[in-house]
Amino acid sequence: MILQALDNYYRRRAAHPEPARRLPAVGLVEQPIGYLIEIDPAGRLVQLQKTGEMRGKKHEPSRFLVPRGVKKTSGVAANLLWDSAEYVLGVDTRGKPERVAEQHAAFRAKLAALPEAVASDTGIRAVQAFFDRLDLAALAQLPQWADIADTNPTMTFRLLGDDALVCQRPALQAAPEPTDDDATLEAAICLVRGQPDTVARLHPAIKGVWGAQTSGANIVSFNLDAFNSYGKTQGNNAPIGETAAQTYTTALNALLARDSTNRVQVGDASTVFWADVDDEPMEAGLAFLLGEPAKDDDPDRGIAAVQAIFKAIESGRYQHEAGSRRFHVLALAPNAARIAIRDYHDLPLAELAPRIKRHFDDLAIQGGPNDPPHPSLFRLLAALAAQGKADNIPPRLGGEVLRSVLDGRPYPAQLINLAVLRCRAERKVTYARAAMIKAWLNRDVRAKHTEEKEFQVMLDTSNNHPGYRLGRLFAALEKIQEEAQPGINATIRERFYGAASSTPATVFATLLRLSNHHLAKLKPGRKVNLERLLGEISGGLADFPAHLSLPDQGRFALGYYHQRQDFFTKRSADTDNTAPRSNEHGHRPPLRLRPPVRCEGRQPQRRP
Repeated sequence: MILQALDNYYRRRAAHPEPARRLPAVGLVEQPIGYLIEIDPAGRLVQLQKTGEMRGKKHEPSRFLVPRGVKKTSGVAANLLWDSAEYVLGVDTRGKPERVAEQHAAFRAKLAALPEAVASDTGIRAVQAFFDRLDLAALAQLPQWADIADTNPTMTFRLLGDDALVCQRPALQAAPEPTDDDATLEAAICLVRGQPDTVARLHPAIKGVWGAQTSGANIVSFNLDAFNSYGKTQGNNAPIGETAAQTYTTALNALLARDSTNRVQVGDASTVFWADVDDEPMEAGLAFLLGEPAKDDDPDRGIAAVQAIFKAIESGRYQHEAGSRRFHVLALAPNAARIAIRDYHDLPLAELAPRIKRHFDDLAIQGGPNDPPHPSLFRLLAALAAQGKADNIPPRLGGEVLRSVLDGRPYPAQLINLAVLRCRAERKVTYARAAMIKAWLNRDVRAKHTEEKEFQVMLDTSNNHPGYRLGRLFAALEKIQEEAQPGINATIRERFYGAASSTPATVFATLLRLSNHHLAKLKPGRKVNLERLLGEISGGLADFPAHLSLPDQGRFALGYYHQRQDFFTKRSADTDNTAPRSNEHGHRPPLRLRPPVRCEGRQPQRRP
C-alpha cells in the first residue's frame, strides 16, 4: 500500500504542468554536480566550470538530471557519463593509484559498452575523443585543479554550445537503460503496478532519512540468507518491477529532500506527507503544524497555514468531494542499512482535518506575547526534553504523539509523565508544558467519559478539583511573597514546588503560616484583596491530600500556570487584578483568612 501510494504520487508529479515541480523521468535522478567539463566536438577542453553557490560558509554544487547511478559498495562501479573525479579523470586524491586506475578504466569501459546507435552521437564521440587525448599534466596547470584534487567532486560533460549535458542528449535518452550484469533477473507480475515487468534485484537508495547512512538506505532489501525464502535471492523474494522500484524511490527521495515542504522531523522519525491532489492546503500547511519553521523564515507563515486550514474546515471544504481525497503520512526511522517504517496513515481529509483542529483546540491556552498561538509538535516535544535539546526527546515519543493526533485518540501516558517531571525538575511551568498538560487531561477526560469539567484556555475559578485548586493556591502564596519581598532571588517555588505538587500535606501548613508574615508587610488595601483571593481559592478545599497522583500533579501545574497568567492579565482600571470574581449568582465568596486545614499525617503548627 505504501509503495503503491508513492508510485501514484510519482505519476502525478511526473506529469505536473510546471517543469520546476515535475519529477525526473524513469532512469534519471537529480544529483549535485560540482564541475562541468566543457569540450568541443573534437574533444578539446574548453573550460572546467565550477557549479553552485556559497550558502553560508559551505559551497553547494548545482543539481542536474543524470542517468541513474549504480549502488556504490567497496568494489569498483562506475556511473554512466558522470561520477567523481577519480572515476572520470583518474585523479588520485587518496594515495591509491592502483584503485584509481581501475576506477577510471571502469568509467571508460561503461562508455565503450554503449550501443552503436548511441556511440555515434556527436556528444559521445566528443567525450571519447577527450579521453583519447587526455593529458592530466596539462589539466594540472588550470586554476581549478587544486580544488578538484582536494575535494574529488562529481563531474560530467557538456558539449560546447549545448545547454544540456552530454548525458541528457536525446540519443542517450532514447536508448534502453543498461542492466546490471550480475543480476539474475526474472520477469514476474509487479506487486506495485500489477503488470508484468523485470524484477528489480536491488532497489535504488533512499536518502534524507535522519540518522541513516549518508549513501542511502532501503525499505526493501534482502542482504542475508535468513531473509530469503523458496531459494530466491535479493529482490526476487518480493517481486517489484524495475519501473516501480525507480518510481517509488524517486518520489520518496523528492519528499525527503532537504528543501522539501512535505517533510518534518518529529523526534527521531523523518516524517513525510502528501495528498492525492495538487495544491491541497493540508499538504502545504502540515509542515508548519508539526515542524518548527526555519529561523530566517517568516514566523507568520505557520500561523497563516494553521488559520487557512481552520477556515477550510469551517467553510465546509472537506464535507463533500474534497473530503474524500486521501492524505498520507509516512514516518521513517533509521535501522542500520535499512529504513524502518515507524508509522503510516492513509485517511480521507474529511477525517484528518477535524482531528488536526481538535489537536490545536486542546492545546489552546493563554500565553505571553512571544508565545506562538499554535505551537508546533517539535517545540512541544523539545519543551519536555532535558535542557530543551531535541536529542534528548525519547525516541518513540514523537511518533506516538503524532499517531494520537492523526487518530484522534488520547495522548500517550509518557507525555504527561515527562511534562510533570520536567516541571518538578526545573520548578517551572512553561507555556508549552502547560499546553501539553491541558491537552492530555482534556483528552483523558473525554476518553473516560467522566463528569470532570474540561480545562479552559484561561483561569477557571469554578473548577473545584483539589489538584487545580492547590496549584492556584501555591501561585497565590508565591505572589504574596513576591509583593512582600520585592526583588527576592528565590521564592517558595524554588524550594517547595516539588513537595507542594506531590505531597501537599507536608508543606502547605508551613506555606500558609509564612503567608501571614508576608501579608503583614503589605498595605492594608492590598492585604485585604490578597486575603480575599486566598479565601476564594481555599473555599473549595476540604483538606490537603497526603499525595497527588501523576494526573493530579498535572492539574496542579495547570492551576499554578493559570493563576500566574491571571496575575499578569490586564484588566480595566477599576478592577483589581487579584480580586475574586463573582459566582454565577452574583455573590462573591466569603472572606476567609485561613482555609480549613486538615493535613493528612502532619498537623499545622501554630505560631507561638
